Amino acid sequence: MFVLGLETSCDETAAAVVTEDRRILANKVLSQLDEHRPFGGVVPEIAARSHLDHIGDLVEQAMSEAGLEFAQLDGVAATGGPGLIGGVFVGVMTAKAIAAAHKIPFLAVNHLEGHALTARLSEGDAAAFPYLLLLVSGGHCQLLAVEGVGRYIRLGGTIDDAVGEAFDKTAKMLGLPYPGGPALEQAARAGDAKSVELPRPMRGRPGCDFSFSGLKTAVRHRIEAMLEGRDDLEESQVADLAASFQRAVGDVLADRCTHAMERFAQTYGRPGPLVVAGGVAANQALRDRLSELAQAQGTELLAPPIALCTDNAAMIAWAGMERLQLGLTDPLTFAPRPRWPLDQLKGVA
Repeated sequence: MFVLGLETSCDETAAAVVTEDRRILANKVLSQLDEHRPFGGVVPEIAARSHLDHIGDLVEQAMSEAGLEFAQLDGVAATGGPGLIGGVFVGVMTAKAIAAAHKIPFLAVNHLEGHALTARLSEGDAAAFPYLLLLVSGGHCQLLAVEGVGRYIRLGGTIDDAVGEAFDKTAKMLGLPYPGGPALEQAARAGDAKSVELPRPMRGRPGCDFSFSGLKTAVRHRIEAMLEGRDDLEESQVADLAASFQRAVGDVLADRCTHAMERFAQTYGRPGPLVVAGGVAANQALRDRLSELAQAQGTELLAPPIALCTDNAAMIAWAGMERLQLGLTDPLTFAPRPRWPLDQLKGVA
């Protein structure tokens, strides 16, 4: 079986083709970083226009690289939400047109489910259901029990900012370039992670919820104290703050995941595996911290390759494949959604 996937929920335009035996035949991603960099963040109108300008070429490239004709596809999947609604519309309408023209099933994929199931594409049977998922990205920070396709039980989430947003805003305060998350990780490599005392919000409290706004505020106060009338921080100060912030985030994630693993074990008889997904999962320091935690809890960390952590269409195609195999297709009347919680999806009991 072959499924074409389209991803247009934010600032990457992507098209990919995957098979039912987990082969990625093509995975084309066009970043819009240069278009948004002057604004220091994603501009929705610019993103939607860029998707519209490039989606056709990317689909053509993906199909050519996969060596397939549209008639050979068993389905076409597109991110149906959540995301910037203008971009989501572009992907959904393109997929609907392909489905209608070639009389193949259309699959509206929840972007978060794409991330949630990526480990099953990259890790195979190691990511058998059920597993514990830490979903961390620019807009989301959640812990979920994944019981099956479309079957998610939310254990906890952020009460304010997502962890990726905290990375980006902290990077901006430090004067690091856009995109902030990767820039902060790079700066942290030269810093002393124990040099700046920062809080660990929610650590030690019951439950599995997160909070990062207080950590951002603490970084701002440290920056103000370090400046002492100067306009800019020294390079070593930026590195130390970046490393200290990243370490604090790792400690918070580990603490919250520990609670979630305990709850997961009570329900399913084992603590994991622990799967980490989403753009922030590309951060190697955080992956190492979570791997240590998983080993200490007697389980393992499953993390997709870096290229499959950030937004891509292979994950959308694979989620579409999983849904197609269960008969969970969608009508061409499906309406794109700016918000679409994972625990509101339809699954198979």
